[in-house]
Amino acid sequence: MARLARFWLGALALLCRAQEGAGGKPGASARSRELQARLDSAIADGEFCFHYQGKFDTAQLRLVGLEALLRWEHPRHGLIYPNEFIGLAEQTDAIAALGNWGIDAACRQLAQWRAQGLPLVPVAVNISARQLCQPQLPAQLPDFVLGCLRRHAIPAGLLELEVTESCCIDDMAQAAQGLRRLRALGLAISLDDYGTGHSGLSHVRMLPIHTIKIDRSFIRDLGSGGSADCDTVIVASTLALARGLGLQALAEGVENGEQLAQLRRLGCPQVQGFYLHRPAPAAEVAALLSAGLVTVAKHGAMRHGADAQ
Repeated sequence: MARLARFWLGALALLCRAQEGAGGKPGASARSRELQARLDSAIADGEFCFHYQGKFDTAQLRLVGLEALLRWEHPRHGLIYPNEFIGLAEQTDAIAALGNWGIDAACRQLAQWRAQGLPLVPVAVNISARQLCQPQLPAQLPDFVLGCLRRHAIPAGLLELEVTESCCIDDMAQAAQGLRRLRALGLAISLDDYGTGHSGLSHVRMLPIHTIKIDRSFIRDLGSGGSADCDTVIVASTLALARGLGLQALAEGVENGEQLAQLRRLGCPQVQGFYLHRPAPAAEVAALLSAGLVTVAKHGAMRHGADAQ
C-alpha cells in the first residue's frame, strides 16, 4: 500500500511539473507574482516603451493619427504585452504611475519627432478608469497633462486620451468632470472597444468623448457572410449614432481588404489594424510620418516598399 501511494504521489509531482513547464497555472502564477513585484521598479528603470500603430482615413488611406501601445522590455523575459501586466497594475497604485508615464512619454516622443522635422499627427494614449475615479486623481490628471504639454511644448490637439468602454467607471460624474477639464484644454477623448461593455450608451451620453472606436470583434467577420450580417447592422448602427451625435468613428482590427471595402461601403471614416499598419517602435514610425500614406498590397500593408510584417 505504501509503495502504491509513493507511486501515485510521484506521478502527481511529475504531472504538476509538466503543467508548469507547459505554462500551466502554477508557473503562470509565479510569473504574475514576479511581474507585479517588479512593476514599480520597472517604471523607475525605464523598462516600458511604446509601439505606435497608425490610424487612417478610409478615402485615401492617409495617416490621421497614431495609437501608443504599451510594451514592457523586461530584462529577463523580453518584450511583454499589456494583456499580461495591465491587470496586475490595476490592482495597485502602479496603474496611475504607468498612466502618467505614458502621457509624458507620448509628449516627449512628439517633441523628438518635431525636432527631426517630421510632420506630426495626434497620438492617442490609453488611460485607466482608476486614473479617473480614484479620490483626487480626476482633479490632478488635467494638471499633470497640462504640465507635460508645457514641458515638451506640445499643442493640446496633438494628444488624445482613450478610455476603454468595458472598464468599470465607479463614479461616472467624477470621471466626466475630469474628462471635461481635459477637453477644455483641447484634448480629444476616445471611447475605445465600443460595443464590448455593458453600459456603452451611458458612456456615450455622459462622457465628453470625441471619437467612438468600434471594437475589432464586430469587424472580424465583415465581408464573409453568415454572422457578418449581424455585425454589419451593429457597425452601421454605430456609425449612424456617431454621425447623429457629431462624433468621429473609427473601426479597429482591420486585417484584410474585404473588411476595409465593407467599412468603406458603410461610410466608416477612419480605420486601424494590421492590414494597414502593424505597431512599430518610434524609429520605424518616422518613415510613416514622412510619407503620410500607406500602399495596400494583396497580402496586407506595405510601408514604403517594405512588408509591414
